[in-house]
Amino acid sequence: MIKRALISVSDKTGIVDVARELEEMGVEIISTGGTKKTLEEEGIKVISVEDVTGFPECLNGRVKTLHPGVMAGLLAKRDNEEHMQHLFDLSIEPIDMIIVNLYPFKNTILREGCTFEEAIENIDIGGPTMLRAAAKNFQDVAVVIDPSDYDVVLGELREKGEVSYDTKLNLAKKVFMSTSYYDTLIASYLREQVGDDSYPETLTLCYDKAQDLRYGENPHQDAVFYKEVRPMKGSLPLSKQLHGKELSYNNINDTNGALEILKEYSDEPTIVAVKHANPCGIASDASIAVAFKKCYEADPQSIFGGIIASNEEIDEETALQISNIFIEVVVAPSYTDEALKILTKKKNIRILQLDDIKHNQEGKDIKKVMGGLLMQARDTKLLSDELKVVTKRQPTNKEMQDLIFSWKAVKHTKSNAISIAKDKILVANGPGQVSRIWALENAVKQGGESVKGAVLASDAFFPFDDCVKAAYEAGITAIIQPGGSIRDEDSIKACNEYGIAMVFTGVRHFKHS
Repeated sequence: MIKRALISVSDKTGIVDVARELEEMGVEIISTGGTKKTLEEEGIKVISVEDVTGFPECLNGRVKTLHPGVMAGLLAKRDNEEHMQHLFDLSIEPIDMIIVNLYPFKNTILREGCTFEEAIENIDIGGPTMLRAAAKNFQDVAVVIDPSDYDVVLGELREKGEVSYDTKLNLAKKVFMSTSYYDTLIASYLREQVGDDSYPETLTLCYDKAQDLRYGENPHQDAVFYKEVRPMKGSLPLSKQLHGKELSYNNINDTNGALEILKEYSDEPTIVAVKHANPCGIASDASIAVAFKKCYEADPQSIFGGIIASNEEIDEETALQISNIFIEVVVAPSYTDEALKILTKKKNIRILQLDDIKHNQEGKDIKKVMGGLLMQARDTKLLSDELKVVTKRQPTNKEMQDLIFSWKAVKHTKSNAISIAKDKILVANGPGQVSRIWALENAVKQGGESVKGAVLASDAFFPFDDCVKAAYEAGITAIIQPGGSIRDEDSIKACNEYGIAMVFTGVRHFKHS
């Protein structure tokens, strides 16, 4: 039986109707502050918490419910004679239900211009304490934190006169999930405030469900997309879908890969095409339409069914080109009206608009493994402080531009990786091979005649000179790689024999997943 209920909510959605129905059922209602005022204004009889505790609110409302009159009333086990005798001796009555939700800390810190003092004042103390106490004693106390549970609880009270054990257990579970999230959010905020970027001994993370997905990588796998509470500017969770089907698991993964690559090319208009999280086309040009044309022509086969990312507005000319092929997703900072009219004629294409698409920042990458997590700093470094030309022949200015272009591409290609570029176009890519020479051979085979006169990037050093020989035979004129092999001299010597310029970056960019 629910005889007494304590109601104290920041989110007052539906609370008047709930309290009125409880009152009609004969439930005595206790309340505090703004909630009490709201209920009384609607003609609902309310007992003040002060009347229960015999102690006034103090410290501008910071202390209201932290009192044995409330806490003992929640924690006393009804089937424990000693507990109930204690309540009797102390003149404390049990509280059978609480409806409590917390100060809006999340909404406060997300508000533009939020000060540190405002954030701190929106850390709830009494609310989580009451919720955790009631949830611990769930078999005797129904604890409601989520307004979406009001109908379930009221329905059982109408039908059975009580809330079932299973429902109370589920409500308690939700409380501990919610208070854990709340505390983690506060801890994360405070870590940001003090600039703590360390790897703590214990790790708690806050993510909000963005959407349920139809399935995961394959139809037999279920999947969900979660987003950070405060996602990085220019990241996928902040995009706005303008048209098309719901994003799938693979769409999200591949589009994120496209955005990661695109951020490397922030200095000029660039189109990135991605297939299975690997770049299958990249081109830069003064015109985004020309960039798309070059990107497409470099590999018109792999781009089919892929992801397109642009760091400039999609115009009519670019949209016409995109509309001629099957593309899963297009993401750009904006679209002209004419471009949208063209693209939206295709029913299923997902069209995303993303502000700050060029923005990039440091942070952490996380990968789930069986039984644990791997965490590392995001790979935001491109080059070492100084490039080192290690061959007799210096690369030309044009070759150096293409070397940097290809280095950006190989950084985001799965290892072992080889990227080949010419005229600021990715003309061939060799991702994910267990042997570096295989990656090179695959790239050369893919690129065909376009490889001649191009430059080559390798994500890691050459352990042998076989890659240099294969590059020469394909017509490669310059190579960029990290260097650092004990057999670097073999590769350097081969380059000098073939007249190939070679540049060491001093930075390795393995990408294993």
